[in-house]
Parts: sequence; structure tokens; C-alpha cells
Amino acid sequence: MSESRPAGPGAPRADVEPAKEPGRHRGKVMASCREALADLRDGARIMVGGFGLCGNAESLIAAVVETGVKDLTLISNNAGNLGKGLAAWLHAGIVRKVICTYIGNNDDLHRMMARGEIEVELNPQGTFVERMRAAGAGIPGFYTPTGVGTVVSEGKEVREFEGRAYVLERALSADVALIRARRGDRFGNLRFWRTARNFSPIMATAARTTIAEVDELVEIGQIDPDDVHLPGIFVHRIVEVREHEDPFEYRTVRARPGAQGGGHAV
Repeated sequence: MSESRPAGPGAPRADVEPAKEPGRHRGKVMASCREALADLRDGARIMVGGFGLCGNAESLIAAVVETGVKDLTLISNNAGNLGKGLAAWLHAGIVRKVICTYIGNNDDLHRMMARGEIEVELNPQGTFVERMRAAGAGIPGFYTPTGVGTVVSEGKEVREFEGRAYVLERALSADVALIRARRGDRFGNLRFWRTARNFSPIMATAARTTIAEVDELVEIGQIDPDDVHLPGIFVHRIVEVREHEDPFEYRTVRARPGAQGGGHAV
């Protein structure tokens, strides 16, 4: 009979069964965006990460149009720009209402709102984020001084605390959140690319189902725990998409020192 030797670091223990993924956290990786969106229904409330065209889940956005759903409530910072990104949903006529913070140069949304073809609810940007954060934390509402005395507070409860007026804002939740990350593992732990992170982590906590489009899918353990921006417990489906357009809204350049003939550097 041979002697048993203690297992080395990281070796599986014979007396402990391997952990099993519970419930919704089993088999998160989808073969395609269409598969990830298979149960999307008319009238859904959908949060979509991105600031302008930065950090858009491009393939998931396109796949939503392909599903044929309609009467959506879109919760997004600005619902596309310059005819790109979420503008595809506006062009397809599948959005009934937009909850956003900024319209800016989104001519499609301006035009549809002016014609009465779409309902638009504008929020101060900080209030927009806090409403989603509150939903993710299980908080039904909060008071804020932002918007008091403006159209933002019309029809809402206003109370005074220590001599200052505050407006009551309700938590903002969704059926689905569509987000994009630079890297994700099979459990859904995500790492974003710099400012492309924007609203995505908060949206993931506020939605019943979060679908992540990742540039690179890796095995569990390949993302250092200290590098995880969003824990996989908030992510329910993952699809790897390696090619993206990543369009610039406005390309800003500066003169290259010593360049001849008007050369410029991005």
C-alpha cells in the first residue's frame, strides 16, 4: 500500500465535491447574440450601457432588431448618436419610450419626439445613475435637491429637510440590461475598457437579466480578482464578439510637432 501524500497548493481535495454552479449561474455562455436574446418579448424595459457611442454592445443592439420585438422602453444615456448605435432601434420603430439624460446631436430622437412618435423622459444624469443604483440596492426611492423648482420635479413629491427642498425620485429597474466588456470569464466576471465602463456595472445590478457582450472570453481564474470590475453574480448570459466597429463620434486631432505639410496626429 503506497503512502498518501498531502496535496500541493491548488490540488483538488478528495474529500470535497467540486462546486456546482447554482440555478441561473449554470451554462452562461451563449453561442450567439440571437440565442442570448431568445426570450426577449414585446414591451420589455431594456437598459443599454454606453456613453454616446463609447462602450456600446454593438452586436446585441443589432440582434434586438432582428428578433422583431417592439414597444420597448429604452433606458440609456442618450439612445444613440449620429445615426449609429441605438439609433438603429429608433430607425426600426421598435421603441415606445426612452428614459435618458441627454439628446444632444441625436437628430433621430429629436425628430421623433417632436412628431409625437416616441415618449421621452429626461433625467439629470446623476439622478439617472442613482435611480438605477437604488434599484440594484433594493431601495425604492430617495430624495435629492437636483431638479427642485424645475420641470424635473413636476408631479413629484417635494419635502424640506433642514431648510432645503428635495424631490423624491423612484428607483429605476429593467427587465434586461445589455452591456459590453473588454474581457469576461465563463462565470460572468467582467473587466471593462477604461471609460467604456460608464453606466454598465450599475445597470447590471438593476436588471432582472443581464447579458454581456465581451470582446474576449477567458476561463474562470484568468482574470485576477482585483481586476474584476463587475462580479459574475450580476451577469446571467455571456456572448463573445471579437469584431466591433467602435465608431468615433468626433475625431479630435492636434498638430504634430515639427510636421511638414500640415501633418496631424490623433
